Amino acid sequence: MVERQDAFVERQDAFVERQDGAWRVLPIEGRFELVYEDGKGAWSVRRIQAHELKIGPGRVLLGGTDRDRDGYRGFRADRIHRLTDRDTGERVERAILDWLIRRADAARRARAAARRREARRSGPRAA
Repeated sequence: MVERQDAFVERQDAFVERQDGAWRVLPIEGRFELVYEDGKGAWSVRRIQAHELKIGPGRVLLGGTDRDRDGYRGFRADRIHRLTDRDTGERVERAILDWLIRRADAARRARAAARRREARRSGPRAA
């Protein structure tokens, strides 16, 4: 039972907004396909399972697991030319950073509402 609770706490911690040095880290979830331009100007299509949106000095990174390259990668938001939500089919070609921030904020509000519902369902705890 304790192991199960520990795993739950770790999973919950992954969905908490945090400060990591100069970076503000917003949790974000989703399966996205990106048309991405790397630092050398080469374009590629990347499929990722998104985990976080990192907002820092002078840049914003979308972090997640690259499904084709089998590892965690960070993608500069200003180099994403098109983003497709693989679950809904929604395609974004303009104001991608704004869309990502709205997505992270909507997830934050949904998690807060779920915590409030759970707290009401649990009721006051005995000391």
